[in-house]
Amino acid sequence: MGLFSLFANDIAIDLGTANTLIWVKGKGVVLSEPSIVAFDVNTKKIIAIGNDAREMQGKTHRDLQVIRPMRDGVIADFEIAEGMLRAFIKKISTSWVQSRRIVISVPSGITEVEKRAVRDSGEHAGAKEVYLVAEPMAAAIGIGLQVDAPVGDMIIDIGGGTTEIAVIALSGIVQEESIRIAGDELNNAIITHFKKNHNLLIGERTAEIIKCEVGSAVPLKQELAVRVKGRDLIGGLPTTVEASSTEIREALQEPIAIIVEAVKTTLERTPPELAADILDRGIMLTGGGALLKGLDTLIRQETHLPVHVAEDPLTAVVRGAGAIMENLTKYSKVILKGKKY
Repeated sequence: MGLFSLFANDIAIDLGTANTLIWVKGKGVVLSEPSIVAFDVNTKKIIAIGNDAREMQGKTHRDLQVIRPMRDGVIADFEIAEGMLRAFIKKISTSWVQSRRIVISVPSGITEVEKRAVRDSGEHAGAKEVYLVAEPMAAAIGIGLQVDAPVGDMIIDIGGGTTEIAVIALSGIVQEESIRIAGDELNNAIITHFKKNHNLLIGERTAEIIKCEVGSAVPLKQELAVRVKGRDLIGGLPTTVEASSTEIREALQEPIAIIVEAVKTTLERTPPELAADILDRGIMLTGGGALLKGLDTLIRQETHLPVHVAEDPLTAVVRGAGAIMENLTKYSKVILKGKKY
């Protein structure tokens, strides 16, 4: 096998709580699937991953379990996460070259132990070299910001498990805030709301759909309504209720307020010269949470700063990790240093 085919297997991974995205050198983003695994409880054998596993969510029998091996942006179930990673790589790769290099994005607030778990997972999945990069840094590079310039940029990356807020300048993170309130917490808020106010039990998938369809951070020009199916907690029978976008907005108020507060805290701690840059350049929103209706408007109202939603916010992190993979020398400063165990 020639030198080209060896390096054609360099890949970048956004190993997210909600979704896993994979970028391959020369091909771009080739995979975007939910970070969900269905496995046999008795043998721990993986039955399905990604979209196929999501279809099984909430519909399994006692010998089959569907879980998300990532929690709050880090690995919660090491064995299953490794199996999922291996299966995803297998899905995109026809030729298996052992000497591959992988760049994996991780939350900026990650501990040394968590870094080690991600590195080990990458190595066990077949990588010879594993490089880690902080998600907000990868997102900044992914949306085309010049991270090595002596200019301040603010990124808010809202994923499934974590919201990463960072002020970046000179290839480093000057100020950061990593909170474990993000897409999942918004879903949980919707589930709790229906339990309390409608005596209705709904699943995670239903909550996610409601959030995407009618969820918002500010009043909409035209308020929406949605029919929600679930199980009546009193009678125990399946039933349908109607909910408005106004009601869902109220349900989401608390977790959204925490995210906005974290943004303000980061701004308060930012050195004045960089704060002046942010005033000129604005705040960039990336990640799946950036797609929540009116979130950019709310942050704009609360901070009095320009707020921009990145183009294709879902793939910003993996595109940035891919750019780092393509030019490891140029981006050597943004790679997270960690102890080699």
